[in-house]
Amino acid sequence: MQPPKRFAKWRHPAIWSIVDELLRNKPLVKSKNQTRGGRPQGRSEAKTAAKPDGRNARPAPRPKPRAEESLRRPPPAATAEPADRTPRKREEKWEKASSSIQVFMPARSGERPREAAPVILETAGEDGYRLLDTGAGLKLEQYGQIRVVRPEAQALWPKALPEAEWDRADAIFSGDTDDDSAGRWRFPRKSLGETWPLRLLDVDFFGRFTSYRHVGVFPEQLVHWSWAAEQIRKHGRRPKVLNLFGYTGIASLVTSSAGAEVTHVDASKKAIGWGRENQALARLDDRPIRWICDDAMKFIEREQRRGSRYDIILADPPRFGRGPEGEVWQLFDHLPKMLDICRDLLADDAIGLVLTAYSIRASFYSIHELMMETMRGRGGLVESGELIIRESSEARRALSTSLFSRWTQ
Repeated sequence: MQPPKRFAKWRHPAIWSIVDELLRNKPLVKSKNQTRGGRPQGRSEAKTAAKPDGRNARPAPRPKPRAEESLRRPPPAATAEPADRTPRKREEKWEKASSSIQVFMPARSGERPREAAPVILETAGEDGYRLLDTGAGLKLEQYGQIRVVRPEAQALWPKALPEAEWDRADAIFSGDTDDDSAGRWRFPRKSLGETWPLRLLDVDFFGRFTSYRHVGVFPEQLVHWSWAAEQIRKHGRRPKVLNLFGYTGIASLVTSSAGAEVTHVDASKKAIGWGRENQALARLDDRPIRWICDDAMKFIEREQRRGSRYDIILADPPRFGRGPEGEVWQLFDHLPKMLDICRDLLADDAIGLVLTAYSIRASFYSIHELMMETMRGRGGLVESGELIIRESSEARRALSTSLFSRWTQ
């Protein structure tokens, strides 16, 4: 018979790992020093009680054994570590990972790069995507044949299109406007599956209804993907691209289609699986793409030790995240170190380094100055600003989506 749900191990693994430790280290029967009906061993007595490893300053005196007993008694067995320490080791990893310490980059020498700020990079959409309208805390988008309504906290103005256009939506997300908050999709016209085919920049992939209002693609990134593809085609040879926090791999597929050798890194096994599905749909199975499920910081630290070099690095880190082994990512704590390592991973004749930041309460000038200091002595140009999407309606209003900073040789 299964135990009650409130005691189920699979529902509270952390609690049960602590309970297991207590059960292993605490006797379940009364000790010899505790008589029936007597009180437990006191604090002063506990200090002098012998421990298995014999580290007490004043061990408790023991009665001397008789000569015949000492001959018959086997030597004391060494204290063995419990065989099953997996739960505790797992908890130790989480405790170590949870202690997030802000690490600042060392000062670089040399001249600062040229700079251009603020820069507004605009996506007006194409055949596979359109921002139809925004307003009243919502946005109306067209992804292929699917019309979607999602929350948008920055849409403070009234809607431009009539309600009849909004009522034609195929999918509506209900939930908080925060990217980290889960919600639910509603399909008012007809039931839809989890995925549907999409095509952007001549690359096929799947759109996806996820529980965190995302749809498997960030269309404002089209300006970065177009730039990267153009640079790769002009490069004259097969450049190496590193795509950090790559999500469903649209950037990896676009750059691979343009002729690059791509290394795609993401901490989510599910996202890596989605990326492989997109690669199959795009018929790019023969292209050199490495799909790596790993913590981004650990991966680039290993690449730094190996002396690996890349021509383009795309970094799209979240505000907060966890790696496969519970590693913690905090944007403001780890971004300086990440950029500093990425600089070391750039080839001598590298094309560029692109950073995008979402859902943070900071000005683009913060990441602009960070990029300027990171690229001291490398020359080139640093451009920073915002990514926006322009409505296709007559209002032609611009919706700001994220901050960016881009260094080019």
